Amino acid sequence: MLQIAFIRENQEKVITALAKRNMDAKELVEQVVQLDESRRSVQAEMDNSLAESNKLSKDIGDLMKNGEKSKAEILKLKNVSLKENSKAASDKLEVLTHELTQKMYLLPNLPAEIVPFGKTPEENLNVFESGEIPKLHGEALPHWELVKKYDIIDFELGVKITGAGFPVYKGKGAKLQRALITYFLDKNTDAGYLEYQVPHLVNEASAYGTGQLPDKEGQMYHDATDDLYLIPTAEVPVTNIFRDVIIAENDLPILCTGYTPCFRREAGSYGAHVRGLNRLHQFDKVEIVRVEHPDKSYEALEGMVNHVKEILDELKLPYRVLRLCGGDMGFASALTYDFEVFSTAQDRWLEISSVSNFETFQANRLKLRFRDKDGKNQLAHTLNGSSLALPRVLAGILENYQTPDGIVIPEVLRKYTGFDSID
Repeated sequence: MLQIAFIRENQEKVITALAKRNMDAKELVEQVVQLDESRRSVQAEMDNSLAESNKLSKDIGDLMKNGEKSKAEILKLKNVSLKENSKAASDKLEVLTHELTQKMYLLPNLPAEIVPFGKTPEENLNVFESGEIPKLHGEALPHWELVKKYDIIDFELGVKITGAGFPVYKGKGAKLQRALITYFLDKNTDAGYLEYQVPHLVNEASAYGTGQLPDKEGQMYHDATDDLYLIPTAEVPVTNIFRDVIIAENDLPILCTGYTPCFRREAGSYGAHVRGLNRLHQFDKVEIVRVEHPDKSYEALEGMVNHVKEILDELKLPYRVLRLCGGDMGFASALTYDFEVFSTAQDRWLEISSVSNFETFQANRLKLRFRDKDGKNQLAHTLNGSSLALPRVLAGILENYQTPDGIVIPEVLRKYTGFDSID
């Protein structure tokens, strides 16, 4: 979340910045500031009562030592009243702190200065494009037809077992999926990221820590019995490794990667844009997460973007990079770059990765800090990116690499698949 001191001292700046997200935050910011003022006033009242009570306790002890019991009894009565006032102030402080926290959870991160204005994905800024769009043969098919033709993914079987959005990968389809996961992890670990295997369920504190709650509560699968959430991305458990941690400045940066299945309820819509692998409730993804010094986080963000570019260049897929406008950015992000691969058979761009800098937004929720050279604790910056999400990468490979005789496997994946084509 945003830091309360920053909000208090920069109300207009916060309101103006959030307008870039097409959010009228004036009333909410005013409520936050008013609650903070009340909280600080009650805190001061409680602190004063406690200080006076402590002084009285010392005076009572001195009087008892000097045999002045009657005077001590008078002060004891006064001290009882002070303690009652302190308890009432403490109870009120707890309520105000909770109300303030709940209000602050509703404020998204402030967009970075270079985030473009805009309300819709059509207003995102295209900042990079690479690769030639292949010319397919006249009978080229979209991937949902290709997987049926070559019997490598079964959507109907997934519906039978679970429901729509839970495909079953088979044979060479399953091996290609596994090859992509291993390839992505190898690329990430070769680049210095430490691999983690993490739980696929997280508690409420973890979901709040990275900003999924309360913003995306309706999109997450929730087990009410144990109050646990299926993860929508490995970002959540991996970043929460560092919740309530103070890191030595010399240990920065910290680079992590991990593969997990991801689960998202996402309200369904209809049409070709959500057919097949284009939108799923369960899908595989390899994630990269970084904990950075604030002075170096944007340099790190560019490095992450270049890292994902390198993967797509090796896969030889046509892709572009978009800088998201304020209206299309995620709740916790300060700056996001989306990667899209071109699906020739569908004649459209498919999002395959988001790479984001959250600055201190997640770290403030997580209490993730580093100790600087002066011995002071400072909030770190957190970043994450898909490296990569598999479904649409797989769709892009199947569609762009199809020939009349089968689907050619990208050369960089062949040592992982053990085969050169699907036919």
